[in-house]
Formats: sequence, C-alpha cells, structure tokens
Amino acid sequence: MKTDKAIKEYIIAIATNEGKADNTVKSYSRDLKIYQEFLDQNHILNIEDVDDLLLDEFVYQIDERYASASINRIKTTVRNLHRFLNFKYDIKDPTMNMHVSGSEKRLPIYATKEEIDRLMGIFDDEQPLELFKHCLLETIYGLGIRVSECCNLRISQVNLQDGFVNVIGKGNKERIVPIPDLTLGLMKRYFSNIRPLWSKNSINYFFINEKGKKIYSEYVERILKDSIIQAGIRKHLTPHKLRHSYATHLLEGGADLRVIQELLGHSDISTTEIYTHVESERMREIYLKAHPLAGSGGKNNDQ
Repeated sequence: MKTDKAIKEYIIAIATNEGKADNTVKSYSRDLKIYQEFLDQNHILNIEDVDDLLLDEFVYQIDERYASASINRIKTTVRNLHRFLNFKYDIKDPTMNMHVSGSEKRLPIYATKEEIDRLMGIFDDEQPLELFKHCLLETIYGLGIRVSECCNLRISQVNLQDGFVNVIGKGNKERIVPIPDLTLGLMKRYFSNIRPLWSKNSINYFFINEKGKKIYSEYVERILKDSIIQAGIRKHLTPHKLRHSYATHLLEGGADLRVIQELLGHSDISTTEIYTHVESERMREIYLKAHPLAGSGGKNNDQ
C-alpha cells in the first residue's frame, strides 16, 4: 500500500469511525505529515517497506527537533497508524518495540572513529569527483552540520582563510563552527580546483554538482550509501548519523557538553545530553582496565 494512501485512510478512519474531535484529527494529521515527509525523504513509497531501523532513524530526528511532549505524541500517532494497518490489512507492525515515554531519549547510532577512517579512506583525491565526494562527507562529519545546512551553505558563509563556517540552522539561528585542519584542506582544494571547473553561472552555493547545480539531501544520501558499501561498513549510516558521530567523538575527546550544544545548534541542552552515554561507557572501560578487582569476577585471590 502506498504510504500516502495508508495515512489518508487512517485519518479518515479516526475522523469517521472513531469519532475523534476535530482538533484531535488535526493534531494527528500534523504528526503524520511529519512522518510522511520523513518517508518521502528516505524514498519509502510503500508502507510495507517501513522497518524498525527506519523508525529508529525517525525517532532520532524528531528527538532533535521537538520537545519531549511533542515527541511522545508523534510516536504515539505513528504507532497507532501501524497498528491500524496491521489490524485491517495484516501489514506488519514495525512499531512493536517502539517505547513511548515523554521523557525518553534514544541513544544515537554513530560511526566509530575506525569506521570514519575507513569511509574517508576510500576516495581517490586525485580524481575531481572523488575529491568532491570526500570533501562533502568530510564537511558534514568534520563540522557536525545537518545535511540541509551543508546543501544550503553559501560561499559567503565559509571563511577558508580563518577556518570557520557561519552556519544558519533551524529558525535562521546562526552559529560559528570551526573547520578542522584536515577538512579545511579538502575544502580549499575543492573550492580552488574543482568548483571553478563545474560552475557555469553565478550560483553562490558552496557545494555544486558536476552540472553546476545546487545539491540536495537525497543526492548526499546516495553518495553516502554507495560509499559505505564500498568501504565495507555494514552499519546503516546516514548523513544525520555522521552528525551523531561528530558529537560523540567530541565528547570522547573531552569536549564540554555546553560547547557541543553550541556547535550542534541545539536550543535545549537536554537534546545534547543524549551523548553523555559515551562518558558512561568510557568511565566503565577505564574502571575495567584500572581496578584490581574488575577482572577477577568477584573471586578472592588471597592464598
């Protein structure tokens, strides 16, 4: 069943058969519009193609965009949609393991440093298109920016001389993000050597494709999908998970949570606090390596 048809049928059902109030129906419709947009972005045409991994990605995205109460409501709406389809059409319900809690925050999936090295190591930087792809993914990871922010990045926002980018995020909120040295080198090579060959007019977007056109999220997603296959990485990585990786690796390196919040452009520190799971894991690893009883299994070794 087509996703748009499934959603429309569910909205009609709750409005007629269940007799929901008009405001409730409108609220459900708004939530499902968010869900539909996410499915469209991921090229999901049939509702049967939704699985638990895709739902995890949806939850991660709304975790960053909405308050806890809204997240709880959206998840409930999506779960009710799939339960309705399962009951009426016997379509599998991928929300079986979806937990709905207003205060719940899901741990983000992220790439390890080794996986990032493998991913970035597949590109032949002597080839223009390869250098471009490398630079594009390196920019998303190296700056921790959203894929939409990367696609909309204009030349005037990028200061290659001093090494920073003025990112315009949600709600036109601006933030200054420093460019790491390795990323800066790639961006300079792309901008000086590749972009002039592809630019056919006065387009002022920093990243353009071979035809001199603006790039979009779907284009970046395809590049990343092909690249992780080439790198032999089995983890389901998306541009947004490169952003998760950036935040996680910053925290692993000892960065302050407030600094990470500013770099990511989070308006609420609670959104950033999800990454503190890294700190807990690191403390546990240090304990297991350092404490004399950690590896003893609780046995008394005195003789």
